[in-house]
Amino acid sequence: MGYEADLLVDRRRLRGRVALWRTLAFVTLIALAVIVGFALAGGSAVPASRPHVARITIDGLITGDQRTLDLIGDVRKSSAARAVVVRIDSPGGTTAGSEALHDALRRLAQEKPVVAVVDTLAASGGYIAALGADRIVARETSLVGSIGVLFQYPNVSGLLDKVGVSVEEVKSSPLKAAPNGFSPTSPEARAALESLVADSFGWFRRLVQERRGYDEAALARVADGRVFTGRQGVDVGLVDELGGEREAIAWLSRERGVAEGLPLRAWKRSRQRLGVLEGVALGAQAIGLESAAAFFSRLGAGIPAQRLDGLLALWHPEAEK
Repeated sequence: MGYEADLLVDRRRLRGRVALWRTLAFVTLIALAVIVGFALAGGSAVPASRPHVARITIDGLITGDQRTLDLIGDVRKSSAARAVVVRIDSPGGTTAGSEALHDALRRLAQEKPVVAVVDTLAASGGYIAALGADRIVARETSLVGSIGVLFQYPNVSGLLDKVGVSVEEVKSSPLKAAPNGFSPTSPEARAALESLVADSFGWFRRLVQERRGYDEAALARVADGRVFTGRQGVDVGLVDELGGEREAIAWLSRERGVAEGLPLRAWKRSRQRLGVLEGVALGAQAIGLESAAAFFSRLGAGIPAQRLDGLLALWHPEAEK
């Protein structure tokens, strides 16, 4: 009886030790994920004071966010950044945000040579950003163009009629808050919206014509809203050269006198304050724990989706959903 009691005690001790080591291993893994996640949020191996070619990344939806504009301004002021490569992978965004980004890149290009390198996509507002550079380089299968402007809104008036719901309103003039989606768009409201789209489209066309040197006939061929592959983009003048960063840096050295062998330094937006759960999710994804990353993202670690209002220069409007 005493032997069995001792054996039971030993088993309980063993189970306690195993549970303790499992807990310590889990805590260590989470700590590693946090460290890796926060490390991914900023920094570069190349010191900011060492002469280098700066790399700025423009990806996702373009909204003209202040952190991106501040980043471009910081690169412009840096005496160590001798040239800039702008990596673009974006379907576009708001017209005002794209304009702000383009203007910031043009101010940068007035002080340092700038090359845009298109990864997968530089469409609509993404192409507006690319126009801010001195030269555009794209992969053969990259997509560029989509020169156009969109104003999109839902109209649920038919559905409301079916369920017997009406929306009453009192407003100062017929065009106030039009369209509203709760009633059919009046001819006057549609004409006002068409005027907005036409004016912004005219601005987009003039920008493309000015930056790419098109005559009216050539401009008409590329400004019908379609996208082009990188190969097609070279043929129609939307792209200067096929390739990637290597070709961009070679051009900087050959045409702009940038010293060969300068390291690339990734400049990043001012570090976003990450919550603990967001840091864990980012770190878990980086070290291969996809299920853990998904779990912590569901707990609120994910970046909230952006809402785009106003006129859009966007290739896939459904991307905002």
